[in-house]
Amino acid sequence: MFDAPQAQLDAYNARDIEAFMRCYTDDCVAEDGTGQVMFRGAEAMRQRYTRLFQDSPNLHCRLVSRVRLGQYVFDEEEITGRVSPDGAPPLRRAMVVYRLQQSGGGLIEHIRFYRE
Repeated sequence: MFDAPQAQLDAYNARDIEAFMRCYTDDCVAEDGTGQVMFRGAEAMRQRYTRLFQDSPNLHCRLVSRVRLGQYVFDEEEITGRVSPDGAPPLRRAMVVYRLQQSGGGLIEHIRFYRE
């Protein structure tokens, strides 16, 4: 069975945009912790992460913990090597909640990011 959360983490760490995008639905939505939409749709995601992968050659996400509950996956993460125009610290901690499709291969259809 395809494990989209793990596959996208592996692709993120390899900065492999094609493998990364295969983990998401075409109409995926990402929100920040307050529910503000950060981007909507695969094309917006592709643009955002292509730039991130190109600009951050040392990008790495370490999975601290993962909990699965039905169609939800809760990841505690530590991200290093991210080059960010917003002046983010060199080590970012985040809690990410992924909602997976219930049918259609279990791709990620929704993401919510909680960051320090």
